[in-house]
Amino acid sequence: MKNQWIEFLFGRVTVRVAGKGTERFINILIRNGLHIWDVKRHGTETITFKMRLQDALKMRKYARRSECDITFLQRSGAPFLLKRSLKNSGFIIGAAIFLFLILLLSNVVWGIEINGAKPATEHQIRKELDKMGVKVGKFQFFIDNVETIQKKLTNQIGALTWVGVELKGTTYHFQVVEKNQPKAPEVLSPRNLIAKKEATIVNYYVEKGKTVVDVHDHVKVGQLLVSGLIGKEGEEIPVAAKGEVWGETWYRSQVELPLKTKFYVFNGKEQQKHSILLGKWEIPIWGFWTPKFKEFETEENIHKIHFLKWDLPISMVNSTVREREEVVRTYGVQEAFKIAVELAKKNVIKNHLDEEASIKDEKILHKSIVDGKVKLEVLFIAVENIAKAQPIPKETQMNDGKAKNN
Repeated sequence: MKNQWIEFLFGRVTVRVAGKGTERFINILIRNGLHIWDVKRHGTETITFKMRLQDALKMRKYARRSECDITFLQRSGAPFLLKRSLKNSGFIIGAAIFLFLILLLSNVVWGIEINGAKPATEHQIRKELDKMGVKVGKFQFFIDNVETIQKKLTNQIGALTWVGVELKGTTYHFQVVEKNQPKAPEVLSPRNLIAKKEATIVNYYVEKGKTVVDVHDHVKVGQLLVSGLIGKEGEEIPVAAKGEVWGETWYRSQVELPLKTKFYVFNGKEQQKHSILLGKWEIPIWGFWTPKFKEFETEENIHKIHFLKWDLPISMVNSTVREREEVVRTYGVQEAFKIAVELAKKNVIKNHLDEEASIKDEKILHKSIVDGKVKLEVLFIAVENIAKAQPIPKETQMNDGKAKNN
């Protein structure tokens, strides 16, 4: 029998027909469009079969004209199951409330564990979590996702180098790495200091090693600045050269800056939407309307639904639709040149210089306005530490040792 689910949905009955003319009675039912199946004979005058509930109601008028005795043996399907359920409605309602409470409590925060933090830092973390609403007894639907929590903690607490946030069931786990961890003492092998950039020496400070350059010397890339071999000639001892050699370096930077720039900014208007995500299907529960904004951006916050320790294939989605507006920014020519110089300086600092370096001077080599854009080429003179370490080959160390022994 095909379509068993359809038959179950509308209900089916098992019928026993006994008496004379059972075959003729079944033929009458079939000719009148009543669907029957699983026909079985029991003896010479008894037959059982199954039929739809709706057809069983139609069968009565044909049964009155026959000499057969008709008995309904079994009733099954959704209508009868619903009828029996209504008789035990108290039990069903209680079970539904129990499952609902378990589901609800499985999505409440019941624990917050912080590992790897000092007591003072842990106290500060818990204060920030309270401000964000991450506390015991709070529904997870109304809390930011773990990525947002991690980002906020890192930005708000300066003592943190890194914090890992993980939600396991109903407990938030925080793994903390604090700043200012004690560093292991650095063990340096014998080395020289050489120039990593072409420059003119302006100053130096040598803590260990022998200086081989002086102020105003022009050095090239790879040139020796501080030797790691100290002592009398022929009796040199290899050491780890240590110090700083500051020199003037030169960088060219080219930038283009449009006189008119279009960009988007948020104007503060927003709409909230809430929906349930079932697999790939999203069912809206609040915010059915289409955003009225011409230009907007949507930010989604997805919360998994938990049942005890398991993640269900259901999620709560909170969407924030923010309106944005197009803004045209216009610069005057002189203002544009000034801003272009600052951009060029930032490019040099970002791409070529470290934190200790500084810009000493700048010189505009070329400037023009083409197609509504300011084009600028600037030469920057920087002062930076140009020394870098270069290990002393073992052969050189061995030769110096042999010369000392001789």
